[in-house]
Amino acid sequence: MSIGNSPEDERPFEDDREEVRPSVGHALKQARIAAGLTIDDVSTATRVRIAIVRAIEADNFAPCGGDVYARGHIRTLARAVHLDPAPLIAQYDAEHGGRPAPTPAAPLFEAERIRPERRGPNWTAAMVAAIVAVVGFVAFTAFKGGDDGHGTQAQVAEGSTPTGSKPASPTPKSSKPADQKAEPSDSAIAAAPQDKVTVQVSAANGRSWISAKDHNGRLLFDGLLKKGQTKTFQDDSKINLLLGDAGAIDLYVNGKKIEDDFRPGAVERLTYTKGDPQVG
Repeated sequence: MSIGNSPEDERPFEDDREEVRPSVGHALKQARIAAGLTIDDVSTATRVRIAIVRAIEADNFAPCGGDVYARGHIRTLARAVHLDPAPLIAQYDAEHGGRPAPTPAAPLFEAERIRPERRGPNWTAAMVAAIVAVVGFVAFTAFKGGDDGHGTQAQVAEGSTPTGSKPASPTPKSSKPADQKAEPSDSAIAAAPQDKVTVQVSAANGRSWISAKDHNGRLLFDGLLKKGQTKTFQDDSKINLLLGDAGAIDLYVNGKKIEDDFRPGAVERLTYTKGDPQVG
């Protein structure tokens, strides 16, 4: 009878040699502990909520709100604990079916891109009308000035003396250019209504996934904004934004640029209302 180990006894030894790679959440947790950081420290440095940091370290990505935002959180947390985010994101994609195809976002993007551009012709038409009115007034004034000159010459030739009140006649006409120039100012005020909130999102530094909702929670846009592209959203009271890579985005609220040092790859949830720009 053989006393040696059977093949069944050797299997656990083979499995022990083939160690399983740590999960994404476990790798982030180990790196955080090795760096001497607490969950509060990581949350403060990345602006990712504590509950989401805890969930990700437990490999629970449901609170992230989707694969796009989960990748953004993984990238942000990995950099905060001095890890290369690329292998972790690749592991996440392998375990969760890979990066989703962006094809469905194209129709949404085209539909939303066309809508804000329709407001442009109103401002352009007002400017053209004002310019035409000013040019017409200048031409009319020059023509009338020529007529007045001939009339004066005729009076001198006939020996009549022009009265002192004659040159004062063009004076009331000088108010017409001021009236014409006031039209673009009125149009500019109409283009930026005070009773609404207007948010412009510009992918100035790279592409980013963005999501925008109005005050009723209705989805205005959810898709990829490529570098150089701009989206504008408007609502009666509130715009809710979700930025997949806030570092690539420039924000303008009610005509004013938001000066905020967003980090590349950081996921930001923002809310803007009427009045001066303020983060909700």
